[in-house]
Amino acid sequence: MRFIPHTERDIREMLETIGVQDVDQLFAGIPDDLQLGNKHLDLPAALSESEVISALRQIQMRNPDAEEISSFLGAGAYRHYSPAVVGSLIQRGEFSTSYTPYQAEVSQGTLQAIFEFQTMIAMLTGMDVVNASMYDGASALAEAILMANRINQQKEYLIASAVHPEYRQTAETYLRGTDNQLISVPYSSDGRTDFEFIRANLSDRTSAVVLQSPNFFGIVEEYEQLSRELKEQNTLLIVVVAEPLSLGILKPPGERDADIVVGEAQSFGLPVSYGGPYVGFFATREKFVRQMPGRLAGETIDRKGRRSFVLTLSTREQFIRRERATSNICTNQGLCMLAVTIYLAVMGKQGLRELALLNLRKADYLKNKLSKVKGFSVRFNADTFNEIVLKCPRPATEIRDALLEYKIIAGLPLGDHYHELADSLLICVTELNTVETIDRLAEKLGMA
Repeated sequence: MRFIPHTERDIREMLETIGVQDVDQLFAGIPDDLQLGNKHLDLPAALSESEVISALRQIQMRNPDAEEISSFLGAGAYRHYSPAVVGSLIQRGEFSTSYTPYQAEVSQGTLQAIFEFQTMIAMLTGMDVVNASMYDGASALAEAILMANRINQQKEYLIASAVHPEYRQTAETYLRGTDNQLISVPYSSDGRTDFEFIRANLSDRTSAVVLQSPNFFGIVEEYEQLSRELKEQNTLLIVVVAEPLSLGILKPPGERDADIVVGEAQSFGLPVSYGGPYVGFFATREKFVRQMPGRLAGETIDRKGRRSFVLTLSTREQFIRRERATSNICTNQGLCMLAVTIYLAVMGKQGLRELALLNLRKADYLKNKLSKVKGFSVRFNADTFNEIVLKCPRPATEIRDALLEYKIIAGLPLGDHYHELADSLLICVTELNTVETIDRLAEKLGMA
């Protein structure tokens, strides 16, 4: 049976309210040549199941073997090794659904996984409270900006241009149609955010300053002094972490006086997987917990004195009056959150530190190797984690295309996001890039 929720009268009243004559007017902005109209879709004849499988196999054969490709892509999506135990455990029948029922306490396993996730992210970020994860790092940043507005009622935000471009685009989308304003902060000649620009543009209207560290260029920002100055101005500091593995060796943002820390946890046990699904994280100070989006799981004891878990805080619109909700996030990336939790538990504090150091050392080797290739140079002279910006003698897209012939993905051309960097590649190495593949990249760059 078809479910048609709206009567003709309902539809007519809605159209009258928004001031249009009929439903077709809602699609007036779509060019005529893109509208189907009365035409039928030009689809081929139906195939049997065996024919479909055969056709898909033919398409699959056009793909190169992933093991033959040397990838140096990063830019917010990082290729790290995930121990086999992660995939094995998240496929157990107990986790066939990661959605928490409305009587959350009956799902003790799910609540415990959420609690452990929150605890480990809090330890990594140095913050007081962490929610039950977000959709991804980009939406987490947008929610952080909205939260800053709820805290101090100001509507101006200084956001570093060295924050991931797609994170900034997502924040702009969230704020579109409101009177909130994002002011872009330029980066300096060494790739770091221009803190003097921030100091010069701070005002009593500034709600928050948004930084990323390591930033989009892979450079570690040193913001402790700035954070102290912002406190004096009653301005919040939001720190974005797109590569959370860096927290294995860097001083946590919470110990640098950040007020809100958001980021992407994909590096912890989740494959790149054609762009998702990912899992964002959101951490803040305890005094701001009532303004935090999403949910918070807590630990307690039951009437028999046994350790148990409860949904401590849930400020989403499904549980309280909609107009008082801090967010419309209806669930968290439960299965992805579980994978991250298992990964962090398996790696442990020491394992995470050793892996972070391995990434750092490989990046240092990459930097030294590529800087010796004739015609190429490292663009920014600053401390980096596992990414560098390489200046090329020709447009970066040409260099990338040339190396694809050798089955090398040489990095991300930056011209699409930064016009002034059209001659630059953003190159990333992780523990999965061997010394041999780095040497081969250097060799083929010389040829390109």
